[in-house]
Amino acid sequence: MTDLLDGLPAAVTDTDGVLLHVGNPFAEQRALAAGTAVALLLDRAVIGISGVDRLSWLDSVSSQALTHLEPGVSTELLILDPNGRVEHAAAVIDDGETTWLIADRGDAEALLTWLQRMRFRLRVDPQAATDLVVVGVADSAVDTVPAASPAGLPLVWHDPWPNVGTGGTAYAVPEQHPGLERRWNEVLVTQADARALVEAAVRGDRAVAGSLAADALRVAAWRPRWSAEADERLIPHEVDWLRTAVHLNKGCYRGQETVAKVHNLGHPPRRIVALQLDGSDAVLPERGDAVTADGVTVGAVTSVARHYEDGPIALALIKRSASADAAYLVETADGPIAAAAQTVVPSDAGATASIPKLTRLSRRT
Repeated sequence: MTDLLDGLPAAVTDTDGVLLHVGNPFAEQRALAAGTAVALLLDRAVIGISGVDRLSWLDSVSSQALTHLEPGVSTELLILDPNGRVEHAAAVIDDGETTWLIADRGDAEALLTWLQRMRFRLRVDPQAATDLVVVGVADSAVDTVPAASPAGLPLVWHDPWPNVGTGGTAYAVPEQHPGLERRWNEVLVTQADARALVEAAVRGDRAVAGSLAADALRVAAWRPRWSAEADERLIPHEVDWLRTAVHLNKGCYRGQETVAKVHNLGHPPRRIVALQLDGSDAVLPERGDAVTADGVTVGAVTSVARHYEDGPIALALIKRSASADAAYLVETADGPIAAAAQTVVPSDAGATASIPKLTRLSRRT
């Protein structure tokens, strides 16, 4: 992937060759949000699944209803363990011949291995699509990116977040969800077209952005991501992922019992909150830093970003019982940072939250 970026001015990458930024992450965020830049998402990987049984098979092994997925319709799925914990996550789009999954690069190899082991006698063939690169772009500029179309349908995944999909449900409490301002798409392009985008950027004819800019817009939209929010305990309810990645009324799949039980009874063990971090932008927490309230650890940071309008922000998973009105601190290596928390998933999240509370009547004497 590093060869793809050759000649790109001011490109900063991580040890895996992922483009972090090209000199000014704040400017890149503004340009991405405005549709005047595209993000080279080299922290993503693509899996292609061919075969006539692909959709019904994915339906049977994942949290999403996919048997009747129409070509070009975007959705996402989760692979859960038997206890309902998130093991893998992927964006999904089908072109009529192949189902394409977009996964975090850190999870893609394990997801592909798992899928290949689950084929049995079905007519499916999951393979890594190493010839494709993922490019992130806002709605207003999606048509300016040359999407691959091996079956004649452009491979563009329109992020459904934060809309509630068929069979899904929402836990977040605000009437105006911040994710509505982020109209996000991930376009699959060939290696050659990705290189052409970079060459246009080298000439100054095209603005590009890195993963830091794209991730900051994601965090501000309260959008969960496998590489950030998922740990060995995560269940979908805790991060409001039932909106877009879970169908509550589909057939059986691994982990379904936990999904139904926690939703019907309410009270997921943890809940995600959005943090507005005080202090200098020079000090930011890291993923895993403890969140405390009144000196007691109640959770940990999952995602962190510097946002071009909101400043330093984060997402954190905290205990369900943690007070919404507590004074939170994030414990970093450089000292504590005060944080104002906004409720994303309420403490009584679940189907029971919408049931009117019964009032105890006193007996007349």
